Amino acid sequence: MKLVYRFGFFFGGFSIGLVFLMFFLSGKKTSCAYGPDARVLKNIQIKSIRYSESVQEQLNSNKIDTLTLNSIFKRADINFGKSDTKSVPCKTYRVVGKIYEMDVENCERVATIKTLYLR
Repeated sequence: MKLVYRFGFFFGGFSIGLVFLMFFLSGKKTSCAYGPDARVLKNIQIKSIRYSESVQEQLNSNKIDTLTLNSIFKRADINFGKSDTKSVPCKTYRVVGKIYEMDVENCERVATIKTLYLR
Protein backbone atom coordinates (compact mmCIF):
# COMPACT_ATOMS: atom_id res chain seq x y z
CA MET A 1 0.00 0.00 0.00
CA LYS A 2 1.33 3.41 -0.91
CA LEU A 3 2.26 5.93 1.73
CA VAL A 4 -0.34 8.41 0.44
CA TYR A 5 -3.13 5.86 0.99
CA ARG A 6 -1.90 5.15 4.51
CA PHE A 7 -2.03 8.86 5.38
CA GLY A 8 -5.47 9.09 3.83
CA PHE A 9 -6.81 6.19 5.90
CA PHE A 10 -5.16 7.55 9.04
CA PHE A 11 -6.57 11.06 8.70
CA GLY A 12 -9.97 9.71 7.63
CA GLY A 13 -10.21 7.58 10.78
CA PHE A 14 -8.83 10.40 12.89
CA SER A 15 -11.46 12.85 11.62
CA ILE A 16 -14.27 10.34 12.19
CA GLY A 17 -13.00 9.84 15.74
CA LEU A 18 -12.99 13.59 16.35
CA VAL A 19 -16.59 13.86 15.11
CA PHE A 20 -17.66 11.06 17.48
CA LEU A 21 -15.88 12.72 20.42
CA MET A 22 -17.50 16.06 19.68
CA PHE A 23 -20.91 14.37 19.43
CA PHE A 24 -20.61 12.42 22.68
CA LEU A 25 -18.92 15.14 24.76
CA SER A 26 -20.88 18.14 23.50
CA GLY A 27 -23.57 18.22 26.23
CA LYS A 28 -21.47 17.03 29.13
CA LYS A 29 -19.71 19.17 31.70
CA THR A 30 -16.23 17.88 31.04
CA SER A 31 -13.17 19.74 32.19
CA CYS A 32 -9.45 19.22 32.09
CA ALA A 33 -7.95 20.21 35.43
CA TYR A 34 -4.37 19.11 34.91
CA GLY A 35 -2.42 21.96 36.47
CA PRO A 36 -2.00 22.33 40.22
CA ASP A 37 -3.88 25.66 40.22
CA ALA A 38 -6.86 24.18 38.41
CA ARG A 39 -7.02 21.12 40.66
CA VAL A 40 -6.97 23.16 43.87
CA LEU A 41 -9.56 25.65 42.60
CA LYS A 42 -11.83 22.85 41.41
CA ASN A 43 -11.47 21.12 44.79
CA ILE A 44 -12.44 24.33 46.60
CA GLN A 45 -15.41 24.99 44.32
CA ILE A 46 -17.07 21.61 44.86
CA LYS A 47 -17.14 22.10 48.65
CA SER A 48 -19.50 24.25 50.66
CA ILE A 49 -17.88 27.63 51.18
CA ARG A 50 -18.05 29.40 54.53
CA TYR A 51 -16.82 32.83 55.57
CA SER A 52 -14.98 33.85 58.71
CA GLU A 53 -16.43 36.62 60.86
CA SER A 54 -13.96 39.22 59.59
CA VAL A 55 -14.72 38.37 55.97
CA GLN A 56 -18.46 38.45 56.66
CA GLU A 57 -18.07 41.94 58.16
CA GLN A 58 -16.10 43.07 55.10
CA LEU A 59 -18.78 41.69 52.81
CA ASN A 60 -21.51 43.54 54.73
CA SER A 61 -19.66 46.85 55.10
CA ASN A 62 -18.35 47.03 51.51
CA LYS A 63 -21.54 45.57 50.05
CA ILE A 64 -19.66 42.80 48.27
CA ASP A 65 -21.83 39.98 47.00
CA THR A 66 -20.90 36.37 47.73
CA LEU A 67 -21.48 35.58 44.06
CA THR A 68 -18.64 37.97 43.27
CA LEU A 69 -16.32 35.99 45.51
CA ASN A 70 -17.47 32.70 44.03
CA SER A 71 -16.88 34.02 40.50
CA ILE A 72 -13.29 34.86 41.45
CA PHE A 73 -12.54 31.14 41.66
CA LYS A 74 -13.24 30.69 37.95
CA ARG A 75 -10.41 33.01 36.83
CA ALA A 76 -8.11 33.02 39.86
CA ASP A 77 -4.63 31.70 40.44
CA ILE A 78 -3.06 30.09 43.49
CA ASN A 79 0.05 31.70 44.95
CA PHE A 80 1.81 28.63 46.30
CA GLY A 81 4.63 30.77 47.75
CA LYS A 82 2.22 32.35 50.24
CA SER A 83 0.19 29.17 50.77
CA ASP A 84 0.58 26.64 53.57
CA THR A 85 0.25 23.32 51.77
CA LYS A 86 1.88 21.19 54.47
CA SER A 87 -0.52 21.85 57.36
CA VAL A 88 -2.73 19.10 58.70
CA PRO A 89 -5.77 18.59 58.61
CA CYS A 90 -6.61 21.71 56.54
CA LYS A 91 -4.35 23.33 53.98
CA THR A 92 -4.41 27.10 53.48
CA TYR A 93 -4.15 28.55 49.98
CA ARG A 94 -3.72 32.16 48.79
CA VAL A 95 -6.20 32.68 45.96
CA VAL A 96 -5.30 35.66 43.78
CA GLY A 97 -7.91 37.28 41.56
CA LYS A 98 -7.88 40.54 39.60
CA ILE A 99 -9.43 42.62 42.39
CA TYR A 100 -9.27 40.45 45.52
CA GLU A 101 -6.85 38.13 47.24
CA MET A 102 -8.09 35.71 49.83
CA ASP A 103 -6.75 33.05 52.15
CA VAL A 104 -8.86 29.91 51.89
CA GLU A 105 -8.63 27.11 54.42
CA ASN A 106 -9.38 23.95 52.45
CA CYS A 107 -10.58 21.17 54.74
CA GLU A 108 -12.02 17.78 53.80
CA ARG A 109 -15.67 18.87 53.47
CA VAL A 110 -15.66 22.66 53.92
CA ALA A 111 -13.65 25.52 52.45
CA THR A 112 -13.47 28.60 54.68
CA ILE A 113 -12.43 32.02 53.44
CA LYS A 114 -10.32 33.31 56.33
CA THR A 115 -9.10 36.70 55.06
CA LEU A 116 -9.98 38.98 52.18
CA TYR A 117 -7.61 41.58 50.74
CA LEU A 118 -8.32 44.27 48.18
CA ARG A 119 -5.55 44.49 45.58
